[in-house]
Amino acid sequence: MDLCQLCDQHDPTGSQLCPACTTATRVRLECLPALYDGLLPFLAPSSAIGQGRSGKGGHAPLPVREDILDLRGVMVGTLEDWLSAVRQERGMRQHPARRRGVDGRLDAAVEGLLRHMPWITVSWSEAGLFAGEIRDLARDVQSIVAPAVDTVRGTRIGTCPAVHDDGGVCGAVLRLGHGETVVRCDWCSTAWPPATWAQLKAWQDEDQAAAA
Repeated sequence: MDLCQLCDQHDPTGSQLCPACTTATRVRLECLPALYDGLLPFLAPSSAIGQGRSGKGGHAPLPVREDILDLRGVMVGTLEDWLSAVRQERGMRQHPARRRGVDGRLDAAVEGLLRHMPWITVSWSEAGLFAGEIRDLARDVQSIVAPAVDTVRGTRIGTCPAVHDDGGVCGAVLRLGHGETVVRCDWCSTAWPPATWAQLKAWQDEDQAAAA
């Protein structure tokens, strides 16, 4: 029985990837440039501030988040490595002209892999490993850019870093409700629209480090 290398289900086509996993992998590849761009707001703190944070010293700039910077680098490196492996397996020695900038490199790697998808799907013995890594990469980025929402309680966003008049930090649990686009604190009523989420996360990290 022929099994798909990714989902281990019967594949009537006899290919390395079944039609469903092939389609899903193509879609994930096509979405990676947008997901890469979606990480940009999380790379550096937003200039916008939530209400009631003045007790923490206003909105002084914070350093670039290295974890997001590293993840963007991993995205580009992973795609380029897979494209290089495909080209080597297919005996393609002439390398295409390298595009300028990291964004250009990512776009070129995605386009190259999409061109090779028919061969990867049908013939490549590494198709399952490739598709699995693309799936995990897209999932990791998606969890930051657009985390899955708990339809009952909403997605937990951490604790509220708003500062009260007496200088105390609110600390209530924040959740993003199903279908909502603004995080609101049920305790102190502070609102955190999407433009402030990077700053929100930075202040949460700051408070966590201070507590430790």
